[in-house]
Parts: sequence; C-alpha cells; structure tokens
Amino acid sequence: MKNSPEFVQTSTAAAMTLKYFPGRFFRNARLDALNLLLTYDDGCKANCSYCGLSTSREIAPEDKTFIRVDWPKIELDEIIDRTIEHGKHLQRVCVSMITHVKALDDMCYVMKRFDDETDLLISGLISPTMIRKKETMEHIKGSGADKIGVAVDAVSKELFDKFRGDGVKGPHDWEHYWQVVEWGADVFGKNNIGVHLIVGLGETEKEMIGTIQRAQDLGARTHLFSFYPEPGSGMKDWKQPKLSRYRRIQLARYIINKEIGRFDDMKFNDEDQVVDFGLYPGIDLEEIIEDGEAFMTSGCEGKSGKVACNRPYGNERPSKPMRNFPFLPEKEDIVMIREQLNDYSEE
Repeated sequence: MKNSPEFVQTSTAAAMTLKYFPGRFFRNARLDALNLLLTYDDGCKANCSYCGLSTSREIAPEDKTFIRVDWPKIELDEIIDRTIEHGKHLQRVCVSMITHVKALDDMCYVMKRFDDETDLLISGLISPTMIRKKETMEHIKGSGADKIGVAVDAVSKELFDKFRGDGVKGPHDWEHYWQVVEWGADVFGKNNIGVHLIVGLGETEKEMIGTIQRAQDLGARTHLFSFYPEPGSGMKDWKQPKLSRYRRIQLARYIINKEIGRFDDMKFNDEDQVVDFGLYPGIDLEEIIEDGEAFMTSGCEGKSGKVACNRPYGNERPSKPMRNFPFLPEKEDIVMIREQLNDYSEE
C-alpha cells in the first residue's frame, strides 16, 4: 500500500526535474514549481465527469492519469531529498488534496515537511468539500502555505451540478465552493488565492469571463485551464475548445487580473464572443498582445514575482499548438496568437 502522507504522486514534469527518469522539455521549457498530489488506494471519492481521478472512469486504477500525464507514486522522504539535491531552481511546491477523508490532515503534514526542510514557497490546492469551517484556513496557513487554490472548474451552477454535483452523483456543492473561496481570500489576503477554471465545459466566452470577474472581485486570481478529454472518463469524446476561443479568454483573464479592465466594460457579439476587452483609458491592447505574458500559464507566483506553477505541456503534447506557454512567447508565436484571436468562426 502506497498511501499519503508517506507517498505522494508527482507530475511527469516534476519527475523529470527530480531526475527520476531522463527527458528534455520541448523548446527548453523549465518547470519552476513542484506539483504533488495526495494518493490513496481507495482513490478520490468524487465523480467529476472530466477528471482522470473520477471513481467512474473506465480504466484500471493503476493506469489513471491526471491532467493528461502520468503521476508516479514516490516516497515523500525521497521527494524532499531529491528536491534539495536537484531542485535548486524550483521556487514553489503545490500540494493537492483529493476528495478523501484523510486529505486535509495529510496535505498539512506534507506542507509542514516542506516548510521545515526546504526553502520553497508552498501552495495548497484544496478540496472545499472536505473543509467545513473558516478556521480550517488558518490551520492550512499555519502549516506553511502562503497561497491556496480552489478548483471550481465550471463557471455556472448548472454546469457545476451537471459535471461535478447531482448530475453525476458527486459530493460537491456550488455555493459551498464559493463560500470557501471567500474564506480563503479573507485568511490569505487578496490575490493569494487562485480559482481554477476550465475552458470547454459548455460555457460561452461571456459566461467564462464573467466568472473570472466574480473571482477577481472576491480577491481571487484565475488560473486558467483548457479542457482535455481523459480516456475512459465521462467526457472522453468531447473536443478541446478552439484555440481562438481560449486565446480570447486568456487575454480577458489577464486584463481582469491585472486590473486594467473589467468584464462590465467588455462587449460581446451575438454568439457571446468577446469583441472589445474593456480596457481602461491609456492602456494599449496591441502592446499587451505583443508582450505575450497574457498567453503564458496562469498560476501561483514564485520568489521572482512571476508565475512559478508553469506546468509545461500539461494541456497538450509538445507536438500540438501550445495553449498555455510555459515561457514568454516568441515573435513567431505572437503572429500565430494574433491570427487565433481574430478567428471568430464557429467551432
């Protein structure tokens, strides 16, 4: 039995970074944050339609992936030793709960170990279903975390219930998730909580951008993901969202999170696609696009003040067009991005 907290799962990118197996990142990308996932023999107790860890996924437990890639199980002691030896460039570690009765205490234990034994900044990706009172946030913070994330994923109660709640006989509740976001913002402070949202679950651009603004108004940044159809999951036959749609939402997220524009001032066409990004006077949209940062992976910052949780190729294979750039896009990338932004053809 390889259960947390003695064992954790780590992403393929992290396993490569810690020299568990050889490999190079396409275009010399570099992982700047260690991503860890708690693990139990009886698995996650949720049943989210799109998730690789879902209880109803039609695949052997030992073959389950998460966000497209393998997450090997490794002893926590060994992970910490290798982080000290091989992860000198790493800036942050993120410990992710799953929906399991032991997950909260085990996440805090793993955080405390990293806080005591390394100099990494620490994030926790929490499961609100396992958190029933605001005081729990203080406990998480006291374990060493300076930031937390909440994977709301779906942008409306209808979609949340359909894919995460009653529609799949899952335990998650839309209102409680947002209550926990508010608790987290109060305890950790503005911009020290991230709301995960997944583009491609059936929402419109307008709905997605409106929810990004809701999170921002609560003091939470948005960490954006693009839907990926996990084999054997309830949504295995769904397509990924068009890149043009994802690019416009990335740009809107950047504008809202940087507080240089608001959803209320944005304009949308009859298909609810954004056509005006609502920038404040004096802000140049072309300069934002040319800079390219808006199209990089969104996640918790590191010691440099830049995003550390850059998850190289977590949304696509290196052979595919990049959705989240793990580095600043180059000139030829910006040319492609501009074309994608201006593509309003139907999916």
